[in-house]
Amino acid sequence: MTSNSEDATSNSTDWSNPTPNRLSLKDKRRKRVPYFDRPKAPRDWRWLVGGIGRSLITLGLLMFAFVGYQLWGTGIQTAQSQSQLEQQFREQLANTTTVADTTVANTTPTTDGAPTTIPTAPARPAVEHGKVVAQLKIPKIGLDWYVVQGVRLTDLKLGPGHFIETPMPGQLGNAAIAGHRTTWGHPFLELNQLKPGDRITAITVDGTFVYAVMSTEVVSPSQYAKVIPTTDPNTATLTLATCHPAYTAKQRLIIHAALVPGESDPVMRPGPITQASDGTDIPGDSAPDTGNSTGDTTVDTTPNTPTTVAVDNATADDAFSQGWFGDRTAIPHAIGWGLVLIAIALGAYYTAKASRRLYVAFLVGALPFVVVLYFFFQNVNRLLPPGL
Repeated sequence: MTSNSEDATSNSTDWSNPTPNRLSLKDKRRKRVPYFDRPKAPRDWRWLVGGIGRSLITLGLLMFAFVGYQLWGTGIQTAQSQSQLEQQFREQLANTTTVADTTVANTTPTTDGAPTTIPTAPARPAVEHGKVVAQLKIPKIGLDWYVVQGVRLTDLKLGPGHFIETPMPGQLGNAAIAGHRTTWGHPFLELNQLKPGDRITAITVDGTFVYAVMSTEVVSPSQYAKVIPTTDPNTATLTLATCHPAYTAKQRLIIHAALVPGESDPVMRPGPITQASDGTDIPGDSAPDTGNSTGDTTVDTTPNTPTTVAVDNATADDAFSQGWFGDRTAIPHAIGWGLVLIAIALGAYYTAKASRRLYVAFLVGALPFVVVLYFFFQNVNRLLPPGL
């Protein structure tokens, strides 16, 4: 009995103490070789395949980061611009008193045959590209944006843009506004949800004007400019335009709306504007040439005949269909910021190597790398086709 008891005791395991073959976590950490003290791997095919794999992973992460910049990063700039435009618009409303020019008023027959006097909007200086002209609200989709003058790419980065060839909202004729659908804050992302009868409110210095959606249509880029002009100068309509489907620029989504008189301030006829020409406007995105290339020229935008007002295709094509490397001035900037990125990465690596600690590279280089990467993406994005 004694020998069996001794054998059982000798075969039992004492779990209170680690066995000689087991290492504690602390011991393993002591035995871990620092990254920069590890022997270099032989440069054979395994080294080559591993390098290619790491390069592809890095490229993939950068591409995902760039997509994130396009979807959300561009919106940061637009949000800042909208805050500034809001302040500018409030100042305009506070400093502007609308006085209609009734001395040149026109008469339009009503449904019962009696003439109705419609005043002409007061003459005002032409609004520069990128300056605020209206506030656009669509309760159905929660849209509340400030509209700028012009539909050039630089204009649409600030918010929805008003076609300068068309009358302003609240004036007779077809007021046309374009906007991004996926980038730069994507103000028109949910425009496809609008149905007939949905209300669209446009606030200008001349008043508040409510439009009701009449119809929607999808057209090709070649047909895009045909739906913008005024076809009936005696009716106040509104057209909203963006790209379709979302995340592409293959087609154009067009929203047609008509003014609701009972819910709006009195409508006006477009008045003359004083157009200052600086010679920098793109073809088709400026007032008609009167032969005077310098100084101020007065352009009468009042539609006196029921003819279709022509809109140059160059305007629509420039805003919606710009191809690759459209803004070539961004090339040197993209290269410059790319070189700065490489310099930061190398600097962080060698700093970590000097300290013999790999994590130092992330502590030193993470923040400046992200900041510079933002500006690098900003300039690369200028070289790509616009996704409206």
